[in-house]
Amino acid sequence: MEIFGKKTSFRFMEKRRYWYAISALMIVATVALVATRGLNFGVDFTGGIVIEAHFPDAADPEGTRAALASAGIVGAQVQTFGTAQDLLVRLPPPPEGGDAQALSEQANDALRSLDGSVEIRRTEVVGPQVGRELTEKGATAILMTLLFIGLYIVMRFQWKLSVGALLATIHDPILIVGFFALTQMTFDLSALAAILAVVGYSVNDTVVVFDRMRERLVQMRKATPIEVMDTAINETLSRTIMTGITTLLVVVSLLVLGGEALRSFSATLTVGVAVGIYSTIYIAGAVALDLGLSQRDMLPPEKKGEVDALP
Repeated sequence: MEIFGKKTSFRFMEKRRYWYAISALMIVATVALVATRGLNFGVDFTGGIVIEAHFPDAADPEGTRAALASAGIVGAQVQTFGTAQDLLVRLPPPPEGGDAQALSEQANDALRSLDGSVEIRRTEVVGPQVGRELTEKGATAILMTLLFIGLYIVMRFQWKLSVGALLATIHDPILIVGFFALTQMTFDLSALAAILAVVGYSVNDTVVVFDRMRERLVQMRKATPIEVMDTAINETLSRTIMTGITTLLVVVSLLVLGGEALRSFSATLTVGVAVGIYSTIYIAGAVALDLGLSQRDMLPPEKKGEVDALP
């Protein structure tokens, strides 16, 4: 199925060095944002208590903070989300030896003191030890994912293509982290899971384009590698766009309608799909070209051994 009425011939690779510069600037900005603002880690990683409350009328974040402080709860973060009637309360974990369940009940009582008809929709309690374990396991999951995907790419493609695909695979999670540092959206386990999904999505996109490019490198013997790469990207462009649009239809719906629990997951996928399409074109393929990819790299190795004696 084709989106475009005729065969496209966009010259993607002509301006690839400008896109290199844009990617470099975004990566530098990500490093600067993480260094200066950091990430807004959720209780999955830091430990603590999250309470989601729904008020019959417009909620008062300042009054809620004052009520929690009057109840002896310090360090509470209160913010609206979804509608003006919904509040998200985040509490730090209790001191060592403290009872997290008792602290959450104390916070719930403080919220009910503001309005007896308040609805406590969600309460999550994560201890600091569990938070540290989840942080370690999350980092291990990312590293192992990148390692095994890297091994797959190295075995699947010629080394110049492998380097381009690996750089694109690393490029996407970095920019997603920059998005979280910029927006200060809560970075939790669901966001981490979405990053791993984005890595797989990006690699799949890259494999499709590279497979088509390998076919064309052998068939288009008189064309330059840049022309072959542009041809491969144009021939898979309809597939790339349709896949991206259908995926975005789902994740944007989750972002708009899924509520706070799915917000970080759906936002990560939304940004990741766009970034993955971009990196497939302007990072993976472009890097392979600038490493000197040619038709010779795609030819099967010459067979060595005894020459057949038959005439």
